[in-house]
Amino acid sequence: MDVSSMEERVPYWNTNLPRSEWTSECPAYLANVGDSDRNHLGVRDEEYDLLSWERVKELVRDNQLQLFTRVPSELRRYKKYMDQIKQDYGSTMNFILKERVKWKDTTPRGEPFEYPDDISILHNDWPYGIDPRIVHLVVWTKFSFDTDPERGDLTPESRKQIDEFVTKTFKRTSDDDSQVIWFKNWTSLMSVHSVVHFHVMLFDPDSAFVDRITNGDEALSKRISRDS
Repeated sequence: MDVSSMEERVPYWNTNLPRSEWTSECPAYLANVGDSDRNHLGVRDEEYDLLSWERVKELVRDNQLQLFTRVPSELRRYKKYMDQIKQDYGSTMNFILKERVKWKDTTPRGEPFEYPDDISILHNDWPYGIDPRIVHLVVWTKFSFDTDPERGDLTPESRKQIDEFVTKTFKRTSDDDSQVIWFKNWTSLMSVHSVVHFHVMLFDPDSAFVDRITNGDEALSKRISRDS
C-alpha cells in the first residue's frame, strides 16, 4: 500500500497533526462541525493557497465573503480556543466584552461613529488565510447598522456610513484607496453575532500607524503562538 493512499484516509481531526498526537476519536470541539469545516480541516496546510491582495479585493468587491477561509490548522486552533472560551466565559460575547473591547455594556452614547468610545479597533484574533502582508483588523461598535431583512446584508445607507468612517480613519492619502478595503459579514456568515463589528484589511501598512489605531493590540492567535 503506498503512502499517499494511507494519507487520504487520515481522519479530518488528525490532519496537520504530528502522528504522535493522532487520536482514534474526534475531539469534542470538532465533533459537531459542519460539512464545509469538516472538509476544510481535512486539507493539509501545504495544499492550501493563501489569498493574494488582488484576490481579497475581488472577493470583497463581488460580495463573495463566504470564500474567506482560514488555514486548516488555524481553523483547528480557532475551534479549540473558541470551545475553551465558552467553557471559561459562558459565551463568546462575554469574552469579547471582558477581555477584548473591555466594555461594561454595549449601549451607545450617540449615533453611529459619533463618539470614539462607542468604537474599538483591534486585530482580528484569528485572521483568514491571506498574504501575510495584509493586516486584518476588526472594528467593534456599540451601535448597530441597518441590514436587508432577507440576506442580512447592509443597506446602502449603512454602507455609506461605514465607508465614510473607513476613509477618514484608514485612508491617510489618496494612494491608500487601493490599499484599504472593508466588509461586514452577512448575518449568516458571522462567527460572533452578539457584538456588532465589521472588518478592515490594509495591505502592507506602516506598523506604527497600525499600533496607534489599535492602541498596541496584538492578535490572540499570535500571542498564543508566541507564549506556547
